[in-house]
Amino acid sequence: MGRGFASDNWSGVCPEIMRALNDVNEGHIFAYGEGNEEISATSREIFKKYFGDDIEIFFVYNGTAANVLSIKHIIQSYQAIITANTAHLTEDECGAPEKFIGSKILEVNSTDGKITPEQVEPFMNSIGFQHHSQPKIISISQVTEMGTVYSPQEIRTLADYAHANNMYLHMDGARISNAAVSLGSDFKSFTTDVGVDILSFGGTKNGLMFGEVVIFFNKELANDFEYTRKQGMQLHSKMRFIAAQFTQYLTNDLWRKNAQIANDKAKELAKKISNIKHLKVSQDTQANGVFVMIPVGIIPILQNEYFFHVWNETPQLINDVEYKEVRLMCSWDTTDGDINGFIDLTKKILEKNGRSEERRVGKECRSRWSPYH
Repeated sequence: MGRGFASDNWSGVCPEIMRALNDVNEGHIFAYGEGNEEISATSREIFKKYFGDDIEIFFVYNGTAANVLSIKHIIQSYQAIITANTAHLTEDECGAPEKFIGSKILEVNSTDGKITPEQVEPFMNSIGFQHHSQPKIISISQVTEMGTVYSPQEIRTLADYAHANNMYLHMDGARISNAAVSLGSDFKSFTTDVGVDILSFGGTKNGLMFGEVVIFFNKELANDFEYTRKQGMQLHSKMRFIAAQFTQYLTNDLWRKNAQIANDKAKELAKKISNIKHLKVSQDTQANGVFVMIPVGIIPILQNEYFFHVWNETPQLINDVEYKEVRLMCSWDTTDGDINGFIDLTKKILEKNGRSEERRVGKECRSRWSPYH
């Protein structure tokens, strides 16, 4: 398998995490994190150092489950989830929220992945009207799927709005470490301190092998979640292997080191792309994702060497050339070689296409002005 920019979860497991897994791979230990299983207990205590003591922590296997089960636990099927139309929750979870929660998702059209109280306000007209689903949760992604990052104040404003309207605020933190690095802050300043009710804390996109964490900032909301987790098939038998990863991840700022690399490489890639004629960075590069408008004709050629996803399949005509928006994701293991190789290949293809176009136009001109015609 070659290298590329498809997604940060295409990268491997970072060496420190692999060592942590190997270190706990001996002996017989209580399953499910129960009893005197100290590895899981230690990890939970470390999370409290980051987010505060007044939280409840539950390990699950993957991000979709973290989102779906945490939301399912606190709403009824007649209640609705409000989120951006770009959100993973509505775009990339195969209808899991609708199937397992039974709730309607109300989408806010967003160009940058963010939502605001003003955009949520129209849905409030449904409150108390028995023919409509009742809004109950606002769900945001931090980092958003468009590579943007909410400021603490933006989150506070949404949380205050949600609570004023008897709703909760859920955060999908699949790339929460990249957000913290982008903001130059700790996790607590844009979660605990600003009114987030539930957090799906991810690490798989930043060097872990597997595992996510559901964090409830309101302990009452967490009552009996262990049964929701079990019924949702997310109670991991060998819990120590999730817990040990997060202990290592949150120790010695490994989370920060990995996310810093990914974010820095994304900024470097965006800067070099912006210097290439015929390419245009289409979104502000705030974390580890770079969104670029690329001529349609060269996309498959580039993908053969450095795979990436086309983000918006609808072509846009720019100067009589069809473009599509693509997403390039950097990871903890993205190298200068990856970036320089992609840039060099892009320039080479564009230069070759340019020469071909010049020959075609020149031939047409010579034919048009030939004295024999």
